Amino acid sequence: MTRPEPKATRASYEDVVLVAPVTVPYVRYSIESAHWWIGRALQALTREAGIAPSAIDGLCLASFSVGPDTAIGITQHFGLCVRWLDHVAMGGVSGIISLRRAARAVQARDADIVACVGADTNHPDSFRRTLANFSRFAQDAVYPYGSGGANASFALIARHYMDKFGATREDFGKIAVAQRNNALRNPNALMKTPLSLDDYMNARPISDPIHLFDCVMPCAGAEAFLVMRRETAAALGLAGARILATIERHNAFADDAVQVRGGWARDIDELYAMAGVGPDGLDVVETYDDYPVIVMMQFEDLGFCGKGEGPDFVRRHGFTIDGSFPHNTGGGQLSIGQAGAAGGHLGIVEAARQVLGAAGPTQVAGARVGLASGFGMINYDRGLSSGAVILGGENPGGENPGGENA
Repeated sequence: MTRPEPKATRASYEDVVLVAPVTVPYVRYSIESAHWWIGRALQALTREAGIAPSAIDGLCLASFSVGPDTAIGITQHFGLCVRWLDHVAMGGVSGIISLRRAARAVQARDADIVACVGADTNHPDSFRRTLANFSRFAQDAVYPYGSGGANASFALIARHYMDKFGATREDFGKIAVAQRNNALRNPNALMKTPLSLDDYMNARPISDPIHLFDCVMPCAGAEAFLVMRRETAAALGLAGARILATIERHNAFADDAVQVRGGWARDIDELYAMAGVGPDGLDVVETYDDYPVIVMMQFEDLGFCGKGEGPDFVRRHGFTIDGSFPHNTGGGQLSIGQAGAAGGHLGIVEAARQVLGAAGPTQVAGARVGLASGFGMINYDRGLSSGAVILGGENPGGENPGGENA
């Protein structure tokens, strides 16, 4: 007998806000440790919020390269005395998970101000070593057979998706080219050379059908933000992005032979119901973009079109800052770079800036409600974790988008 999945009514996040989104600008390689990048992120948070380090009483850390330390060691490194602590080791979904956990912590008054930090260094050989030790599955069942790590796994997913739904490399290229156009307006983006569709199509193959510009560039950097109660932000005079709704899901469709959908598809209706907005009510969308095929998959699973309709959706829309569907407005990881676990925080930071009207040269005019997503923990034929958040902009004492739960 199949047991029905238990359903619970989610409590809203009505009294919780995200403030002070910050970026420590990326570099291709760094001789510094992850700790250096984490420290710069914490320093940037306190400066942006105008608080002393001692005001931070919660920390949620995501980093692949901080070992052998974890979040507990970081407290001593930087003189933090916190009463709530977490270390989230979930790759590209770490930012969403950190935000969710931090929000519930401050809502329950287990902490007042939680710093959520994603940061990694990139030594010349660190990315290869990270891949080689990514999971026991990779060590036992992938590398011994000569697989090329993430590129080969996503090549399998991309080819299966193309064969099943008729997507073409040109469709994927349109996503990559639009994100590069957005990145040219972002001073923090590493990729500063214009990218044409011809450039994309003629790039060297990596693992068919994956070519060079389908792949993120590993780098070093950090993304971070603070989570606090609305009353705390008001007392500090800080504009806060309201957390309208969030979801997370792990190992969602284990019976799919090769992944064609992520966990978003199981919870998306609840996400929009909780936020009080639908897909048409979003002003900006920041998807996790380790490869364009995963972006297209998210367009479907996040409710912008039906399953298998992603290629047509891409053909019908423009994805630049001024396009019909503003997407990955800072350039995404494909053109900003992937600074390890910071990649899972990148979209949240950009979405928060957008809805707060603080995105500068990448600002979408009138953006008030934005979605950011996360995706991570790739095994051979699928990513195991997914999540999303919908944020609404607010100035202290101002109106809130998103209805009753906003």
